[in-house]
Amino acid sequence: MEILFILATINLLLFMVLATYDGFYLHLFKYALFNREESLFEHKTHTIRAILFPLIIWALFINETNFLFFLIGLIVVLIDVLVLAVDAYSEKESRSFMGGLPQWEYIIHLFSNAFHFSAIAIVLALRLEIVENTVVFVNTIAPSSAHDLFQFVAINVIPGAIILALLHFILMLEKPKTLWINYRSKITCC
Repeated sequence: MEILFILATINLLLFMVLATYDGFYLHLFKYALFNREESLFEHKTHTIRAILFPLIIWALFINETNFLFFLIGLIVVLIDVLVLAVDAYSEKESRSFMGGLPQWEYIIHLFSNAFHFSAIAIVLALRLEIVENTVVFVNTIAPSSAHDLFQFVAINVIPGAIILALLHFILMLEKPKTLWINYRSKITCC
């Protein structure tokens, strides 16, 4: 079980690094997808996924003993998958201003989502057990240093994820968008 917690922690950390680079630097800072008519739908799908992510972390990764939260987490993951499908389908038109989605950014999306869903799959493997042909919810996890590390990382991911979700959301509002563009225009690097 220790190795599963270590793998889940690594996947979660790798996802956060790639998602921050892609979602903050590329989408908000460099390309300003929220400020392009053809990319606004993509920005909205990213906003929905950014809002769903801390809910997934809380319901599936942190709240280990409550079956209701587990079910809510599963529903949120299914919604996340649907939004991802819609996002991927719409991305070609969204990036028409730059000749389509660059191949290297597409690869970042692939790896980012692979790490995201791998962490979820590992957590599901830790939280579900098959007993006599029945799937059973596991509500007690044996304490270990790997489990403690996973919990520490999951808890500390939430503040940054919430900030990124709020930033995505407020950049759909005119006044914050104008402020962001004005301050961003003063930065000459990157």
